[in-house]
Amino acid sequence: MKNVLVIAPHPDDEVLGAGGTIKRLSDAGYGIYILTVAAHMPPYYSKEVHQQTIEESRTAHRILGVTESFYSDQPALLLRDRPVAEINRLITDKIAEIQPSILLMPFYDRHIDHRVVFDACMVASRPVGVGRSLSLVACYEAISETHWNAAGIEPVFAPNLTIDITNTIETKLKAMECFKSQLHAFPGPRSPEALKALALFRGSQAGFAYGEAFHIIRMTEGLFV
Repeated sequence: MKNVLVIAPHPDDEVLGAGGTIKRLSDAGYGIYILTVAAHMPPYYSKEVHQQTIEESRTAHRILGVTESFYSDQPALLLRDRPVAEINRLITDKIAEIQPSILLMPFYDRHIDHRVVFDACMVASRPVGVGRSLSLVACYEAISETHWNAAGIEPVFAPNLTIDITNTIETKLKAMECFKSQLHAFPGPRSPEALKALALFRGSQAGFAYGEAFHIIRMTEGLFV
């Protein structure tokens, strides 16, 4: 059985960006492992919020068929203050443990935590050492943060892979609805309506009813689903 490792800067990023693909891969027999790097914890969030988001995340993961979920004790909004080697090692060690063939990671977007995690994933996924197990490394699209970069000044998400999630879009939305603490009312970007609209748009770009877009960093094998 092949394994997939999804790196989430915070609880919900993995569902926003890859929930439909995660479910599709799970249904296809892949082992799905999710590492959430930063938690909503003190000093910027209460212990109650921290516990709530972890419980929401675990419930969402069960819906998506995740094999195992991992949570580090790094505080959200403070990743850039941590030693670079510490975050790099966290992800490198998880790749060594899981030996995934697929790594899905956040895009280098407006959120500083996402940028730190992106950089760490790039280091950990190099095609030397533990990174040799990887046949696909790709960035997912987290609605809101991914689209708030300044075009022409910062990197802009330019997808070159679309996965058909027509059969899993409703499961993705159901999983996202578990994050009561993170959902927005429409027209907020973290609303079910906005998520479905993005999936409709991405799907239409590739001839699907609903799709999820990714930017391939490295791919050494053909179609995987």
